[in-house]
Amino acid sequence: MKIIEAATFTGHRPWAALDIAEIDGVSVRLHWTDQPYIWHVNDGAEVFVVLDGIVDMQVRERGEEHVHRLTPGTIFHAEPGDTHRAVPIGPARVLVVERAGSI
Repeated sequence: MKIIEAATFTGHRPWAALDIAEIDGVSVRLHWTDQPYIWHVNDGAEVFVVLDGIVDMQVRERGEEHVHRLTPGTIFHAEPGDTHRAVPIGPARVLVVERAGSI
């Protein structure tokens, strides 16, 4: 059993993660960051939940880039093949649920 206070987690580097659980090949991780992530495409679905802070989720759709501002409580779901990157506006904490080992 675990109780995790997300608001107190701070990583030693951007996108540092606290592994919470792995369930049937799916990882649940708490990330702390204050820097953008790389543009990427997941090999499976991803659920990205902003717990603390603000994150601009940049996505590429049909050759165009769009930005969606995510605030605490906002959930972003990416399907396999969706090109995206997260850009925090200051420090942020996010919960990510995705295939274990995904980038």
